[in-house]
Amino acid sequence: MQEWTGSFPNWAYNIFIMPGIRYIFNSVLDILMPRTCVVCGRKLLVNEQHLCMYCEDDIPFTYNWNMHHNPMADKYNALIQKDIDSSDKTLEALQAERIRYEYAAALFIYGADAGYKHICHRLKYEGDTAIGRHFGCLLGKRLAQSGLYKDVDAIIPVPLHWTRKWKRGYNQAEVIAKAASKEIGAPVVTGMLARKRNTSTQTKLDVEHKYRNVSGAFEVRKRPDPKIRHILLIDDVFTTGATMASCYSALRKAFPPETRISASALASVWQ
Repeated sequence: MQEWTGSFPNWAYNIFIMPGIRYIFNSVLDILMPRTCVVCGRKLLVNEQHLCMYCEDDIPFTYNWNMHHNPMADKYNALIQKDIDSSDKTLEALQAERIRYEYAAALFIYGADAGYKHICHRLKYEGDTAIGRHFGCLLGKRLAQSGLYKDVDAIIPVPLHWTRKWKRGYNQAEVIAKAASKEIGAPVVTGMLARKRNTSTQTKLDVEHKYRNVSGAFEVRKRPDPKIRHILLIDDVFTTGATMASCYSALRKAFPPETRISASALASVWQ
């Protein structure tokens, strides 16, 4: 008969002991510092994260990660086309750039009067990077399950100007991108695309002024990897598509026409 050594095997400890300890610890924390649902304010249960079970069931998903053509992609491609048409390139060069309809997808619908907007606000303005990682992971899972994004080989977060990143302490798009990267299986590439001009906030600008505000605001500062064939741009919120289109324009100058440049975000304004 084997003598009891007073210790558990590692597998038994990880499966049976640690979850119980973690549950007790989180229960005590919830008593001392109650967590509330980001959307409705209801007190969260121990196993709930950021949203209560009711608000999680009601997330207004776009489902456009499975759709080639969707409202977000239409806006993205319309601005790309606008940029192409306003250039001074030859007719032959313009026709070469019109060979592809780019993909675009967001996780959920962003409404100014809906509680789900607080997900993006908490990440962007309140330093809650945990919520960005949580929903970035969810975005990554949806994109990974879609056949449209299965060949993504580089993820590029929309960059902040260095002064804004220094004040905030982080880039919210990069937080989302790193979480999504783990699900998609493609590396996050930072430093290649840079915001060369500290643009004013887009929040209160109309569509045309948003387009002008970020036009020419980005540039590629690192030599691109010629092996990259599908880039995924990631941001927190997609409204008019002006920022994404400006990023596209900068990347398109550095990459060959056959390189696909898709766009994604946590939330998209549904218009």
